[in-house]
Amino acid sequence: MCGRYVITKPVSKTEKIVKKAIGVENDDNYNAHPQQKLPVIKQYVNGKTLEGLEWGLTPSWAKEKNIRPLINARLETLGEKISFKNLIKSYRCLVVADGYYEWKKEKNIKTPHYFKRQDNETIFFAGIFKQKQFCIITQEARSNVGDIHDRQPVIINKKDLNHYLNVKNDGVDFLNSYESPELKFHPVGRNVNIPTNNNENLILPK
Repeated sequence: MCGRYVITKPVSKTEKIVKKAIGVENDDNYNAHPQQKLPVIKQYVNGKTLEGLEWGLTPSWAKEKNIRPLINARLETLGEKISFKNLIKSYRCLVVADGYYEWKKEKNIKTPHYFKRQDNETIFFAGIFKQKQFCIITQEARSNVGDIHDRQPVIINKKDLNHYLNVKNDGVDFLNSYESPELKFHPVGRNVNIPTNNNENLILPK
């Protein structure tokens, strides 16, 4: 599961990738969380845009307003679940990030950890969207990430962004055969547990 992440200077980080930014400020967010409006990359016929969408997809089958939006979509069932199978075919996006948080549970204690790429480059989570909402695709944890949690976001390398966004390509087949880049991580303080806490100290090693 991916439920919190970090994104700083999103407009600057994507200026060489997108044609324009729509409704996105170049602000830092050290505690991005569900239901916030966050920057994602979408593909149009005339180029890519960086847009602000709300994190969390309301399921297509939901009839009641109190249904909690889905923040993650499991890669293993992406092509099967009615909530997602049409979206991965035609409505793909990339979620821009510096890194993300995950919690390791030991006995009754959950310790937050901050993950980022080994090469410190910008992260692009594979995502899907519907209208003004998005969610992040997750997979089984790779390599040492599994020491902390059994799931991780699917991360696309910069050279493969176009391939993923091109809906002529089979999204499920591509992601199932894709190797996410190596990540590094360190424990951080529990202040990140409170969504309203938002400053650069959250990512400092504990």
